[in-house]
Amino acid sequence: MDHQNPQPYHTQQEPYCEPYQQHSAPPQYNNQTVIVNTGFAQKPKSKWAALALCFFFGFLGAHKFYEEKTGMGILYLFTAGLFGIGVIIDFIVLLFKPSQYTV
Repeated sequence: MDHQNPQPYHTQQEPYCEPYQQHSAPPQYNNQTVIVNTGFAQKPKSKWAALALCFFFGFLGAHKFYEEKTGMGILYLFTAGLFGIGVIIDFIVLLFKPSQYTV
């Protein structure tokens, strides 16, 4: 072994993994696609169902429970939809969401 150019103990190079960029294919490692599992399945929600729930039962937080935001639903339930202001804001926000959306 040469003392000026020592050889590393591990000679196999690690494969290079491209960094993930927005609007590109998912990153790959050893020619396998990397899938990130958050543990939660995202089901698409209907804009129209959420709007109807917000309009008729917004003060009870029904639209928040529908979107699976249980904490906010309980808050809306005990504060009558954040004193009505939260329901109005949510209704306007829901109007501008696409017909099918994920939370």
